[in-house]
Amino acid sequence: MNSLTTKQKKNLLLTLHKLESELKEQLQINKQATETVQLDQTAVGRVSRIDAMQQQSMAVSTRGKALLKLKKVQASLEAIESDNYGFCRQCDEAISFGRLNAQPQASLCLVCQDKADQHS
Repeated sequence: MNSLTTKQKKNLLLTLHKLESELKEQLQINKQATETVQLDQTAVGRVSRIDAMQQQSMAVSTRGKALLKLKKVQASLEAIESDNYGFCRQCDEAISFGRLNAQPQASLCLVCQDKADQHS
């Protein structure tokens, strides 16, 4: 039995949709920053090129994290549709509203998340 009220579920659904939209927008903006750094050192200079490569590397990392978060958000939206949202995928216990309100894409309760964090 899910411990979320209809109002809580509706608010979380709105939050997830907003988060999904923001992540898609961020990924679109970030796409240009991950493109290959140009080899023309006369236009940029060696130090600037190295800086550009570091920025590109950070953008790739940020993009990867955003893609992973987007997948979790989309999985949560699917779980809401199938009425499986709000349950820990490890122990099947209800995830507290406080946790879901803070991280609506959470798929583990705090106890199972702590265990997962200790093993990684």
